[in-house]
Amino acid sequence: MNSQRVLNGVVGVLIALIIGAIIMLVQGYNPILTYQALFQYSLFGWYPFATTLKNAVPLVLSGLSAAMAFASGVVNLGQPGQLVMGALLATIGGLYLDLPPELMIPGLALLAMIGGVLWAGVAALLRQWFEMSEFIVTLMLNMIADYFTVWAITYPFKDASAYSPMTPQINPKGWLPLIGDFNTTIFFMIGAVVVMWFFFNRWKAGYEWRITGQNSLFARLGGCDIQKNFMGVMLLTGALAGLAGGLVVMAGPHRFIKGLGANYAWDGVMIAIVANNGLIATFLYGVFFSAIQTGALGMELITDVPSEIAQVLQAILVLVIVASREYLNATLEKVAARRRARIRQT
Repeated sequence: MNSQRVLNGVVGVLIALIIGAIIMLVQGYNPILTYQALFQYSLFGWYPFATTLKNAVPLVLSGLSAAMAFASGVVNLGQPGQLVMGALLATIGGLYLDLPPELMIPGLALLAMIGGVLWAGVAALLRQWFEMSEFIVTLMLNMIADYFTVWAITYPFKDASAYSPMTPQINPKGWLPLIGDFNTTIFFMIGAVVVMWFFFNRWKAGYEWRITGQNSLFARLGGCDIQKNFMGVMLLTGALAGLAGGLVVMAGPHRFIKGLGANYAWDGVMIAIVANNGLIATFLYGVFFSAIQTGALGMELITDVPSEIAQVLQAILVLVIVASREYLNATLEKVAARRRARIRQT
């Protein structure tokens, strides 16, 4: 099954690149030069690669949040709200705390996770108390979080010297340091991927979550505490999304600015869907999508191809990989069945 997923991903990427090349040819652009520029400014060289990894952090963490929720049968679509609430709480901590860097950095990261947990907890409690669908509640909470954070950076926490809504910069002791060209935010990302993979695939709670996502009735009859597991999934996935927001602030611009969340969380949800909720696949697709987004501006400078072509390429990737997944799996199953039949005949 893992080999089928790898094959589906590779084939999907190749088909998407070919379709993208055809679109560029129709528009009068050279696809070879375009792709060369795209990846030159995102993967080829230490600084472009470091920038791609830094930009991948919120995509991967939001994607992990969505992937773990979906795989557990929980429809948590509140990553955008949880991300900005985590970013806001980390920013407030960075404005008022003054600790040594070795305490300040993990402290702000913890505050970011708490922000995400609190916001996800609202949806979880509404589900527990009133049987309200987390699908609807998390979507609605995204809008509330967006407006609330804009209010917070426009009035109580606004930088008085700024002309647009933003907070002052956080304490420099909370800034994530650089190692050469690489921002240390990537260690949080890699650590989260490793820890979540072991939790989801090697620990009892992770096993129960996966079984619940595959068949909730079987899990309940098998003794799994469905309500407790639901709460755990919501809080953990909220923490991941909140951490993504806090790391965006801590890695730079070191303050909360209007539009900080951008499309990170929604892109993360999209990446989780493309990865079929696989945690390692979410990491790999997150880095690949980050490469496309990071290289888009350099591509536009070198080739005059509009950077919007990167969004078209992303959309094609999603459509091709998701649409071809079941077809490719069915085809591989037929090929394997025929091979087994020939072996029996001989």
